[in-house]
Amino acid sequence: MQLCLVVAVLATVRDPDGRLVELTDERWAHILARHSKLRMLQSEIRRAVARPTARRAGRERNEIWHFLADVGPSRWLKVVVIYKGERPSPVRGR
Repeated sequence: MQLCLVVAVLATVRDPDGRLVELTDERWAHILARHSKLRMLQSEIRRAVARPTARRAGRERNEIWHFLADVGPSRWLKVVVIYKGERPSPVRGR
């Protein structure tokens, strides 16, 4: 018997470089497990990816941090995007 894992995509947005970024149900559960205050901010999270106030290179080569000012429980909403199977273009901030 084969086990088939189904992952639902909750949202898809384009980042400023035109790449599609998906928020899956699995990643959303991961986010909420660590940051329950973000439960009502899914649209702001999508906006942070699509139209960030600032972006920075992340800790890993395939990671970019997207920031949106004056949203959420603190001054900055930080969204970590991991680009699977590719190396994102260099980001020095926007």
